[in-house]
This record gives sequence, structure tokens and C-alpha cells, in this order.
Amino acid sequence: MKLEDFIFRKIAVFLIILFTVAMFPMIAFPGNSDTQIEEGSACKDSSCIEEKWGIKILSLRLSAGGNILDFRYRLIDLKKAAPIFDIRNKPYLIDQASGVKCYVPKAPKVGSLRTTKNAMPNRNYFILFGNPGKFIKKGNKVTVVVGDFKAENLTVE
Repeated sequence: MKLEDFIFRKIAVFLIILFTVAMFPMIAFPGNSDTQIEEGSACKDSSCIEEKWGIKILSLRLSAGGNILDFRYRLIDLKKAAPIFDIRNKPYLIDQASGVKCYVPKAPKVGSLRTTKNAMPNRNYFILFGNPGKFIKKGNKVTVVVGDFKAENLTVE
């Protein structure tokens, strides 16, 4: 088997797993007690997030044909951002208008689709959220939550 064929097959398997996992993540609707966001606990602007959490939000974009929400950020201060990289803190994204929650898919062989290891300052990192049924659209306002970290009023690009 040629190296190109081997690499192509590995990429194809990864994309199939990613698509499958993205189509079937857990989703919660309004009415769950943990859907509510406490007032005053979230940062509402980028300077607050940089100061309090040690990260700079770069983007939140639809990806994989709208089945994935790609949250990108730059690590500035490793100590402040440690809770974001803690594997015990399960990230989720909330659509502010409807209260719909989207979670990070966990592929069987790849694991959770987020960065948690080997974090280094001045590098970019990601969290991928599933968007089943393509419910969240471009222009929606959302909140990203990871443990105590909350970033409100992010606009999906």
C-alpha cells in the first residue's frame, strides 16, 4: 500500500468519525436548571476575558458544513487559563435566544474535540462544538462555558 493511500484512508476515517459524532451529540433545551447563566458571572467584553482568564478570543465560526462550531482562542496567561484546559471541565455552548445547548463531541479513537494538553502561551487553541440539525446559524449570539469561564454575546461568524 502506498503512503498516500494510507494517509488518505486515515483522513477519510477521521472525517467519517467527526461527521458521525457531530450529528449525534447531546443537546438540551430550555428548562434545564444548568442552562441558566448567572448574571454578573460572565465577561461581556474582550478586555475582561483577557484580564480575568488569560485568553484572547479569536473567532467562533461555523465549520464542517454548519455541523460544527469552531471556537478559537489565543493563550496569553497559562495560570489564568488553566481551568479552560482542565479536562474535568466540560465545555458547552448556549444559544442565547433559545437556550439550546451544544456540547463537544467525543470521537471514539480521537477523544474530545478540544485542546487540553501541552498548552503554551502565545499559541492558538480550539474547542469544537457539535451543532446537530444546524440549529445555530451565522449571526446568532451565543455563550461559551467551560467550568467557571463564561464568555457571553459571541457572534457566530
